[in-house]
Amino acid sequence: MYEIAVIGAGPAGASAALFAAKAGKKTLLIDNDQGMTRRGWYENYYGIAEIGGPELVETGHKQAMKFGAELVAEQAVNLVPSGASFMIESESGITYEAKHVILATGVLTDLAAKAGVETKDGSEPRIKTVVAVNTEGKTNVPGIWAAGTVAGVSVHAIITAGDGAKVAINVISELNGARYVDHDVLKS
Repeated sequence: MYEIAVIGAGPAGASAALFAAKAGKKTLLIDNDQGMTRRGWYENYYGIAEIGGPELVETGHKQAMKFGAELVAEQAVNLVPSGASFMIESESGITYEAKHVILATGVLTDLAAKAGVETKDGSEPRIKTVVAVNTEGKTNVPGIWAAGTVAGVSVHAIITAGDGAKVAINVISELNGARYVDHDVLKS
């Protein structure tokens, strides 16, 4: 069983998986390779002069996997509670079990709705519906969290990446029973 499963591996999802895996949590990152980030060109992403969407997404995947996140190329089609965890069913029929799930599905809210997660009207242009979350990223279903555009955060990649990190820190903190902070020091 995974401690944290992240559904969606654009900036929000990959960032969440990166923080979760680096914290030593058994992490699954599920990506259907259909995210809108792949279609973008970025010159406003902090620390990067310019980058194409496909390269940005692949870099995020590699960073998460560097720390042990398992990346699977799947479409998650169902999310159901199973005792103290959740079963994630993929389009190919494979199921994955996780204690906590972070939805980072961009503009897609159908999986959240199937799982009983409350949605609300979006406030960004062209984003009609988002998942209702509190300031930590929690949804109305204990154990299901949401980050990035699907959680009502601005569609800008740099903002969704930060939100993914924030939500992951909150999940990690809940799992640890104490506030988690991740700071590395400069290598000499």
